[in-house]
Amino acid sequence: MSGGANPRGAAGEQEAARWVRGMFARVAHRYDTANHLLSFNADRYWRRRTVRAVEAVLRRPEARVLDLCCGTGDLAMALDARRGAPVFGSDFCHPMLTAARAKAGKRRLAARWFEADALQLPVADGSFDLVTVAFGFRNLANYQRGLEEMRRVLRPGGVAAILEFSQPPNPVFRAFYDWYSLRILPAVGGMLSGARDAYTYLPDSVRQFPGADELARRMEASGFGNVRYERLTFGIVALHLGDVTG
Repeated sequence: MSGGANPRGAAGEQEAARWVRGMFARVAHRYDTANHLLSFNADRYWRRRTVRAVEAVLRRPEARVLDLCCGTGDLAMALDARRGAPVFGSDFCHPMLTAARAKAGKRRLAARWFEADALQLPVADGSFDLVTVAFGFRNLANYQRGLEEMRRVLRPGGVAAILEFSQPPNPVFRAFYDWYSLRILPAVGGMLSGARDAYTYLPDSVRQFPGADELARRMEASGFGNVRYERLTFGIVALHLGDVTG
């Protein structure tokens, strides 16, 4: 079982992080188009479901919210719009943040962006009430450190939400999903983005990533309480939630 993202040819965590950063920089210009097309727009539903799942925290008057690995900012902006107050979005890939800022400006949203590695955030302990990450956690070079960092920056009573690809539990559907992700996704994603290796990495990273049950256990081992999760769209995606109880 992988302890972190492991792109082909990358030796060690630093090389893995450097490869992931460069890969996202190459696809940033077509990232949204590829996501919507390749997921048949299900990615929009998955983000809406995440926002609903954390709505109780968003309603807290003074809640501070951080979206990690925010990419082009879709989840951060959905949280911002629902909350009616600025949220923070963070990513370690500058072209992704540039795209996020441009989108937020067009939508007149007040989300605040900063460039940082999710494994080493430049914020104090207990700074946030909600920390989310959508489809970025499996790209971290060290999953354990990622969970520990999320736990560190959350206040008592805070909530972590991880929306991530997973392996469908139904063997028949899993076989179809494997065929699609190994055959169709690299071809179409590569054509749209000009970076086929990015969409070859995607199914590899999903297969290497801990299953939903294992991720829940890892969250508990990292100090999160009341860990729960739900599978979405036949288990292609899982949404995990964990509380900071003290």
